[in-house]
Amino acid sequence: MDKEIILEMQDISKHFGGVHALDHVSLILRRGEVHALLGENGAGKSTLMKILIGLHPCDSGKILLHGHEVRFKSVKDGQDAGISMIFQEFNQVKVLSVMENIYLGREPKTKTGSVDFKKMYDHSVSLLKELGVNLDPKTKIRDLTVAKHQLVEIVKAISLNAEIIIMDEPTSALSKNEIEYLLSMVCALRDQGKCIVFISHKMEEIYQVCEQVTVLRDGKFIYTGKVADVSEKDLIRMMVDREVTDLFPKQESTLGEVLLEVKGLTVQGEFEDINFYLRRGEILGVAGLMGAGRTELMETIVGARQPDRGEIYFRGKKMVNRIPGDAINRGITMVPEDRKKNGVFLKLNIKDNVLMSALKKCLHGPALRKRLEHKYFDEYAQKLEIKYAGLSQTCQNLSGGNQQKVAVSRVLNTDPDIIILDEPTRGIDVKTKSEIHRLMSTLAGTGKAVLMVSSELPEILGMSDRILVLHEGVQTGILDRQEATADKIMELAVKTTRMEA
Repeated sequence: MDKEIILEMQDISKHFGGVHALDHVSLILRRGEVHALLGENGAGKSTLMKILIGLHPCDSGKILLHGHEVRFKSVKDGQDAGISMIFQEFNQVKVLSVMENIYLGREPKTKTGSVDFKKMYDHSVSLLKELGVNLDPKTKIRDLTVAKHQLVEIVKAISLNAEIIIMDEPTSALSKNEIEYLLSMVCALRDQGKCIVFISHKMEEIYQVCEQVTVLRDGKFIYTGKVADVSEKDLIRMMVDREVTDLFPKQESTLGEVLLEVKGLTVQGEFEDINFYLRRGEILGVAGLMGAGRTELMETIVGARQPDRGEIYFRGKKMVNRIPGDAINRGITMVPEDRKKNGVFLKLNIKDNVLMSALKKCLHGPALRKRLEHKYFDEYAQKLEIKYAGLSQTCQNLSGGNQQKVAVSRVLNTDPDIIILDEPTRGIDVKTKSEIHRLMSTLAGTGKAVLMVSSELPEILGMSDRILVLHEGVQTGILDRQEATADKIMELAVKTTRMEA
């Protein structure tokens, strides 16, 4: 028996600056269903959902809710109609508590008009208990893990009595156990009769929890149907309009001199006694669960943190980076994990972002030369296939994948010897992942050395020459490419005793 249709989006079109963001796209959502919305970055997924929640108006088409046409003029209109969206980047007030964030802007009031904190607390306790979330409503948001930030957003959506909950890349920053818990919660919400729109680039999650799937490409409708009726290979082909058979295009490269060596590196409370080396032409993967100390280790190498003990050697000489600028001057650069916070300047245009680290190369005497600016911008815009509307387009209006490409371009423009990539493909589409993997392999082939932190085991296994594994700040092993398997990495990632490496 077919499930009840809650909402229909019919022939939705949207233009930005004369460019088609959506071109006659339709979507049907049913009660008690998890519906996957797929497409590479720039396919129009986010735009479609922002129209649905009332953040953007559509240029043409209509939305039917329970058979009646609706037009939302604001996000509040969408929420009042039972539609809530959990964004990939959280919009939370970190200095406020869990319960204050859940009821932000709609706090219960006493008869005198002041905030009724007792009622807010009691309601929050009830909601958290109903969803099986073990969390104190009075805890400050700033003290929560990323996974618990995600749970607070889900609780907030439920508190709005949402029939339709949109989740945009909900597992992109979570560990394996946290992902399993979140997916079980998605299934529980489905069983309560909620409709979940699930946006993800992780195919295994799509096949685990989703029943229906809709694919968009370049703002156009491509396919809709049951997940069980379509293969992963076909879904990928529909998203990128070509076969992606080589997601991990690892090329063999000649390993040269040792460029970087770490001896006994320690930052109290983060990691202890880390030892490894990195050779020219090598991709060294860094694996481990969340909280393993991977990012903190990379930040220490580039000077964003200072070690309590240990030494770092660059080309055989002891190196002390007091600030990241010292590392950059030596030829060591890092693309950080959080591209929006640390990777790009969101309010600057794309050209200024890409050239930020290459201004010296654009000087002719004391003045900047437009010809040189265009030369170095075009080189990396073409090399990484960055999609943009114009040079004046700000980075905040780019897709996540194109923001990542801009962050990588800015780093490469310094012509570094060592490139540190922290979660280089988190939250980006399959095609862009393949492009970044190909770039990494090319860089190693030209004699660069790459340190790659990743939470995705296929990426670690597919791209690494060797793999350094950490567990709660302890180095538990280093594996060669030939001996590495997912089971061996996970065994080391949960290991509590040190192994010789």
